[in-house]
Amino acid sequence: MATLASAAATRPTSRRRPVPLGVALALAWIFLMILVGLFADLLRPYSITALDLSARLTPPIGFGGPVSHPLGTDELGRDVLSRLIVSVRVSLLIAFGATLLGVLIGGTLGLVAAHFRGLIEQIVLMLIDAQAALPFIILALSVLAFFGNSLALLIALLALYGWERHARVARGLALAANTQGYMLAVRQLGAGPWRLYVGHMLPNISATMIVSATLAFPEIILAESGLSFLGLGVQPPMTSLGNMVGYGRGYISSAPWILLFPSIVIVVTTLSISIAGDWLRDRLDPTVN
Repeated sequence: MATLASAAATRPTSRRRPVPLGVALALAWIFLMILVGLFADLLRPYSITALDLSARLTPPIGFGGPVSHPLGTDELGRDVLSRLIVSVRVSLLIAFGATLLGVLIGGTLGLVAAHFRGLIEQIVLMLIDAQAALPFIILALSVLAFFGNSLALLIALLALYGWERHARVARGLALAANTQGYMLAVRQLGAGPWRLYVGHMLPNISATMIVSATLAFPEIILAESGLSFLGLGVQPPMTSLGNMVGYGRGYISSAPWILLFPSIVIVVTTLSISIAGDWLRDRLDPTVN
């Protein structure tokens, strides 16, 4: 008994690593943005289309502005705080939808290439190389010129931005998993492709795919912001973070707060998601102690 007790006492205990302060702040910001997006209609003090020409270009509070408009107003007298809250919801909705659709497209094509190999794999790889070589702005201009602009089309278009990365990751993980013992055993038992990939392989590679999605999420936000800045993204009366920056660039010297606040939200949100994605990758990597 004494020997067992001493062995138990000397056995190393696994402790959960504490979350670094920077990661905790990043997760808190992401959680705040999610809450703002979910309850935007309850949080915004005014309608995003409510005009008050008598209060146009009112500075934020602390710079001579009234309490009724804490972040000031734009060139049409619209409340910047209200538009910022709604813009967060729209930008997150677009980024989440495009990221999810991109992961589904890329992951499916990657698994198809890993399963069939041969000619089908070469076709998928050529599509991946073609997508990686095609400038996204030219693709966006072409698609929007032919089909017009809508929120659903914008999400579908942004899903094509980076899907090849998910396809490469899924194909590499699938090729590696096919050599593992559990896949060989399930295949010997006569399991079909659906059971092999969806029932057994996907749960084992999903962690890496999730990390890949978190790393692509901020890039989608920046891509949407860039398109909206150029006038190709979200169209009025709807608003997004990039849309606010685009409309505020004409008042950068007289009313910089119009683009300053959405720019800060874009930078902090993308930085927070990148930090959280790197931390999640390290936590899910079995080779990292």
